Amino acid sequence: MIKNGHHAASAQGEEAGRSQPGEPACSPEKRKRVVRLWCDGCYDMVHYGHSNQLRQAKAMGDYLIAGVHTDAEISKHKGPPVFTQEERYKMVRAIKWVDEIVEGAPYVTTLETLDKYNCDFCVHGDDITLTVDGKDTYAEVKSAGRYRECKRTQGVSTTDLVGRMLLMTKAHHSNLNNTDYQQHTDNFGKVKVIPWTGVSQFLQTSQKIIQFASGKEPQPGDTIIYVAGAFDLFHVGHVDFLEMVYKQAERPYVIVGLHFDQEVNRYKGKNYPIMNIHERTLSVLACRYVSEVVIGAPYAVGKDLLDHFKEPKKRGIFRIIDSGNDLTTDVIVQRIIKNRLEFEARNQKKEAKEMAVIEVMKRREKQQQQDEAAAQPVH
Repeated sequence: MIKNGHHAASAQGEEAGRSQPGEPACSPEKRKRVVRLWCDGCYDMVHYGHSNQLRQAKAMGDYLIAGVHTDAEISKHKGPPVFTQEERYKMVRAIKWVDEIVEGAPYVTTLETLDKYNCDFCVHGDDITLTVDGKDTYAEVKSAGRYRECKRTQGVSTTDLVGRMLLMTKAHHSNLNNTDYQQHTDNFGKVKVIPWTGVSQFLQTSQKIIQFASGKEPQPGDTIIYVAGAFDLFHVGHVDFLEMVYKQAERPYVIVGLHFDQEVNRYKGKNYPIMNIHERTLSVLACRYVSEVVIGAPYAVGKDLLDHFKEPKKRGIFRIIDSGNDLTTDVIVQRIIKNRLEFEARNQKKEAKEMAVIEVMKRREKQQQQDEAAAQPVH
């Protein structure tokens, strides 16, 4: 059972003054001024890797603004997005470390953008984002010293998730030894070749769960609400549902029960879930409407389960809640399959640009080594 919390203010406050994860907090004098941070991206098919980037960014300051690109900008520089811009805006708003979002943020991050929103610096992962002509989108802010870097989350990428849906076999939870999945990695990039695009294995750790969870207990007067399901490929349909659940009480404490992979496969079939139980746990924990997560919740909600969360004399009330959103994991999969060739072409194009950048970086490094060797005094 993982405690999360709608507002992780105390956890954020502890880390807010750190310039890098793991460093000591700033002095009280430095903490007098609010540090404003900027993150931007496509945030297409938002997953726990995106959330982890935003979590790390928020730990570097006090107020986090997330800029989200339009469909037109993404199509121009990368290829067609899976989700519409309105869906992507809503997904990013639901991530608990985000204080504000900017709709239609420019694809290239400039000093003008940072100044417009009074941001001290921007934060991005340790991969690289390229324009349609292969230029680093953060070149200007890097040169000005207003760029910070956080660690990219291993084991997940939009590329990988698209590949899982196109493949749709149980092999996407294996150790990547399956021949079908190896073919998938050939089509969508290999991590050992392309460091920023590709497929790698996700390894869950207790530390990662602790980083995502706030550990807050329900307080007197809170209304404890329990919901359960697969919450596979956590998407805007889930967000709308959880927001409606959250609005059922003045002081809600929302607990999400996640079914084990085998249970989801039993009632969903079609080789679901796409994301395993560990990945789904982090995805749900990142949502601002969720207070706690039960990993491996039972399919049937019985008296024992309700008694565990409520005072013995109180009875649970079951309600049917309609979020008004018809988006399901099945619908998302159909979007991917329908546009398979477009997404494969997009990923191949992205890999080609990244390979070109890597070759340039290698040549520069080699030239620098040669220059340093030539500068050494001859004995």
